[in-house]
Amino acid sequence: MNPLDILVINPGSTSTKIAVFQNTKPVFQKSLRHSVDELKHFKQVTEQYEYRKNTILNELKNAGIDIMEIHLVVGRGGLLKPIESGVYRVNQAMIDDLMRENTQQHASNLGAIIAFDLANMIPGAQAFIADPIVVDELQDIARLTGHPDFQRVSVFHALNHKAVARSYASSIGEKYEDLNLIVAHLGGGITVGAHCKGKVIDVNQGLDGEGPFSPERTGTLPVGQLIGVCYSGKYTETEVRKMVVGQGGLVAYLGTSAANEVEQRIAAGDQEARKVYEAMAYQVAKEIGACSVVLKGQVDAILLTGGIAFNELFIQLVTYRIAWIAPVRVFPGEDEMRALAVNALMVATGETDPKDYA
Repeated sequence: MNPLDILVINPGSTSTKIAVFQNTKPVFQKSLRHSVDELKHFKQVTEQYEYRKNTILNELKNAGIDIMEIHLVVGRGGLLKPIESGVYRVNQAMIDDLMRENTQQHASNLGAIIAFDLANMIPGAQAFIADPIVVDELQDIARLTGHPDFQRVSVFHALNHKAVARSYASSIGEKYEDLNLIVAHLGGGITVGAHCKGKVIDVNQGLDGEGPFSPERTGTLPVGQLIGVCYSGKYTETEVRKMVVGQGGLVAYLGTSAANEVEQRIAAGDQEARKVYEAMAYQVAKEIGACSVVLKGQVDAILLTGGIAFNELFIQLVTYRIAWIAPVRVFPGEDEMRALAVNALMVATGETDPKDYA
């Protein structure tokens, strides 16, 4: 078949990553930065979509890319209701859910909205999302918390988890659906999932307070102490939420979210930096150990991925605690743009069927 031109859109809080692929070959990539001044006029994240869409169109035009030659537009999925893993057509039901006032605000919500708008401009083009952060394959027993008013939910780095797991399976000549894997995404947030025969049956909710602490997030906090803080009168709800997400983890302890900087401080003899860094690695290893219990000790491999996986010291600190469980493989970084393109191409080639969001 002739090469397909695929436009990939991945919105972040202050940037929008875009790329054009011919099948899986990147021909254009750019990260568009959005200043605080540019974004401060928008009360809701979803109100930014027209501004970001026009910024994308202008950038593509400046690069000499004809939007009318795009066949597929795929966006990063947002905070939709829980759905199965897979590739989804962007439809009006999805757009309506993302635009609702009570939908949790997150920049990733813009991916589907912009993709839908752009695809509607192009005759014959289609819009998709793939493996959004709300992919939910939890086994029922994993949902219970200890009180019926609370329930564990699945919010994690599904796109990178799944892409890395499939890549590893392919590299050893196996199918993802035939393996038991533990995948740890190590980034600004950290999520560790138990992948059982192609489904993530348990994973920590890394968005706002469960699991290991990370560069910017506290992870699980002592409940009694957290209740005390909430009712102390010292903090507003917004301040407590920022304490948990954005100003927790390495930022709270060491004043930086950069693992590279922490490793440089450790190399220079900073013992406090070493203690905190080791504690983060310890918590990641402990979460991996918990996932091995979920999989009843039948683990084919442990996969470490995300930006922190570039940092050798951190990988060493984690690996020496978990290497006895299963072989450890490292996949540094997160190639989300290519993963999105690959998922869209799988639909175009008939390798997988797209699902309908309802």
